Amino acid sequence: MEKNNVDYSPLLSPRGDETASKTVSSSLVSATKWTLKFFICVIFVLWTAFIFFQPAKPVKNMFSKWNEFSRNTPFGVTGSIFVVFTAPFLIIAFLAIAHLNLTGEDQLQGNKSSKHPRFRLWTFPVLIKGPFGVVSATEFTGIVLFLLYVFWATYAYTVDALGSIPESDRTSFRAKSMFMMEIMGLRSGAIGLMCLAFLFVPISRGSVLLRYIDIPFEHATRYHVWLGHLTMVIFTIHGLLYVVAWAMDGRLVQELLQWKDIGIANLPGVISLLAGLLMWVTSLPGVRTWNFELFFYTHQLYVVFVVFLALHVGDFIFTMAAGGIFLFLLDRFLRFCQSRRRVTVISSRCLPCGTVELVLSKPQNLRYNALSFIFVQVRELSWLQWHPFSVSSSPLDGKHHLAVLIKVLGKWTEKLRQRITDIDAQKDLSVITTSVEGPYGHEVPYHLMYENLILVAGGIGLSPFLAILSDILHRVREGKPCQPRNILLVWAVKNSSELPLLSTIDMETICPSFSDNVNIDIRIYVTRESDPPLEEGYTYKPIKSSFCPMASDYGMSVLVGTGDNFWSGLYVISSTVGFVTLLALLYGYYITPFHIDIWWYKGLLYVICMVASVVIFGGSVVVLWHNWEMKSQLKDKSNNVKVDDKIHQNGSLAPKDLSQVSIEKSTIISYGSRPDFKEIYESMSEKWGLVDVGVIVCGPSTLQTSVAEEIRSHSMTRQRHHPIFHFHSHSFDL
Repeated sequence: MEKNNVDYSPLLSPRGDETASKTVSSSLVSATKWTLKFFICVIFVLWTAFIFFQPAKPVKNMFSKWNEFSRNTPFGVTGSIFVVFTAPFLIIAFLAIAHLNLTGEDQLQGNKSSKHPRFRLWTFPVLIKGPFGVVSATEFTGIVLFLLYVFWATYAYTVDALGSIPESDRTSFRAKSMFMMEIMGLRSGAIGLMCLAFLFVPISRGSVLLRYIDIPFEHATRYHVWLGHLTMVIFTIHGLLYVVAWAMDGRLVQELLQWKDIGIANLPGVISLLAGLLMWVTSLPGVRTWNFELFFYTHQLYVVFVVFLALHVGDFIFTMAAGGIFLFLLDRFLRFCQSRRRVTVISSRCLPCGTVELVLSKPQNLRYNALSFIFVQVRELSWLQWHPFSVSSSPLDGKHHLAVLIKVLGKWTEKLRQRITDIDAQKDLSVITTSVEGPYGHEVPYHLMYENLILVAGGIGLSPFLAILSDILHRVREGKPCQPRNILLVWAVKNSSELPLLSTIDMETICPSFSDNVNIDIRIYVTRESDPPLEEGYTYKPIKSSFCPMASDYGMSVLVGTGDNFWSGLYVISSTVGFVTLLALLYGYYITPFHIDIWWYKGLLYVICMVASVVIFGGSVVVLWHNWEMKSQLKDKSNNVKVDDKIHQNGSLAPKDLSQVSIEKSTIISYGSRPDFKEIYESMSEKWGLVDVGVIVCGPSTLQTSVAEEIRSHSMTRQRHHPIFHFHSHSFDL
C-alpha cells in the first residue's frame, strides 16, 4: 500500500517558533544599531559644529558664560571644557564599541552588493596629481572643511583683534603692531590646538573610531600626514608671531626662558615647538626617503611634544585636545603589550627574485581579513624598528599561521634576507626572534562585496591579492558568503624573475572546481624585458626554504585593538572610566581643597592621570584578556590542535613553479609593454555591462595615479550601459 506524503508535524511547530524568534531578534539588533548610528551622527555633528563656529562672537560668549558658570564647581573650568571637547570623543567611542559588538565578526550578510550600480563619494577619485596624491570625493570634502575652518577662524579672530586695538592717539603704530601680533599668536595657537585634537586619531592603529567608520590605519596615515603639516604650519606661525613681537619690544630672551606658575609657561612651549619642528622636518618626503631611520627615531619625540605642551598651556587648555591623545595612548599601550610576545617563525624561504616569505605562528582566535597587514620587528636586526607588510595569506588558509612576503628594498630587508640565507643550512629558525603588532585592516572585507573585481598590482603589490584570491577560492569551496564571480588580475613587474611570486598560491588545490563558479583572468606585463628569458621548458631555480615545528606558546598575541570586540571594548571603557575617576579624585581631594593654581603643574598631573588610567585600569583588563588567551590555547592543546596539514601541502611552504599554475590557459604574459588601462576598462565595460566593479590597486604612486586617472576619465564619459568603477587603494607608505 502506497503511503501519502503527508506532513503530520503539528501546526505550532518548534521550528516556526525558532524562526520567529530569530526574526524578532534580528529586527531588534538592527533597530539598536540604527539607533546607535543616529546618536553617533547627532553627537558628532553638534560637536564639530560647535568647534567650527566657536570663533564667532555669539558662540564664544556662550562658551565664556558656560565656563563662568562652572568655575565654582569642584572641577572648575577644566571640567566644563572636558564636557564640551573631550566627552563627545569618548561617548562616540562608547557607542561605536556597542555597535561593533552588535555587528559581530562576519558582516557580509548585511552588506550585499546593490543591484543598482551607483557612484560612491568615497570610491570616486577627484584629485589625482598633487601634494595629496589620489583623493576621493569624501576625502576632498574633508580637506575643504578643514581648510575652511582654518581660514574662517583666522578671519574671525583677526576682525576681533582689530576691534580690540587701543584707539588712543598716544598708542604708536609699533605698539599696535606688537599688540596685534601677540593677539593673533594666541589665536593661532587656539586654531592649532583644534587641529591637534584630531591629529592623533588617524595613527591609533586599532582605534575603535577607525574600525567603526571602516578606515584602516594604512589609509588613515595619510590623514595624519595632512593634519601634521597643517598643525605644524599653524604652530610655527603661532611661535613666530610671539618671537617677532618680543624681539620688537626688546624682551625676546627673557620671554623665551620664562616659566610662569600662573599663566602660560613659555619655555615648555619652546621645547614642545622645537620637538614638533624636528619631527616635521624629518618627516618631509625627501628626508624620509633619504633616511627612514632618522624619520622613525625623531618621531618618538611626540612624547616630548605632548608632555611639554601640557606644561605650556596648563590643564584646562590641554583638555581641548586631550580626547584624541587619550585614544592614541590606549592604542599605544595595547600595542606595547602585544609586542612583548616573541612570535615563532614557522618557515622562511627566499624566492629567486630576492623576495623573502615568512610564515608566522598565530592563535586560532586572532581575527583578520585578506586585506590586513602587520608590523614586524626582528630583534637580531633592530630592537626599535618596526616595518609594515601586507598579509599574503587568507584567514581561511589555516587557523594557526599567517604569511607575509617581504621585498628587499633597503638595509633592514637586505639584512633579513642575508640572515635567512645564512641559517638555511642550520634549519633552525629559533635564531630569528620576531615580534608582531597587528593585524590591522578593514573592518569589512570589501573585496567580497563586488561581483566583479579588477586587481591591479605593481611588483610586490601582488602580495595582498594572493590573499584575496585564496580567500575567495576558500569561500567558494566552503560555501561561505562571497560575491565575486569575475576577477581580472593585472600585474606589472620589471623582470621575469618576479613571476614565481604568483606560484605561491595553488588555486586548483584550494578549490579544484573553482572555474565553475569564479572566472579568473590574469594579465602579466614584464616591462623591462622584450622577450621571454628562455624557451618552453624553462623552470625557475628551486626555492630555498626552512621549516621548524610550531610552538603554540609563541604565537602572535591577541592583544590588539582589532581583535576580540568584547575585550577590546572593555579595555577602552575601563580605561576611560578610570581616567574620569582619577580626574574626579584629583580635583575633588587635592587641587580644589588645597587651592593648587600652578598651571604647568596641573597640566602635568592631567597627563599623569591619562597615563595612569590606561596602565592601571586598562592594564587590569589586559591581564584578564591575556589569561583568557592562555586558557584558550590550553583548550586547543587539550583538543590536540596542531599545525594545519594544508600549510605543508598547498600553502605557503610548498614551492611551485609558474608552469604548474592550473590557470595558465587564462594567463597572458606580455613582454616590453605596460598595462593600457583605457583598453582594459573599455573591454571590461563591454564584457560585464552595467554593474559595480571594484578596482583595488597595490603598487607605487605612479601606478595608483594611472589607474585613478583612467577611472575618473571613464566615469565622466561612461555610457549608461557601462559599469561603474570604484577605486580602492591598498598601498602603505609611511
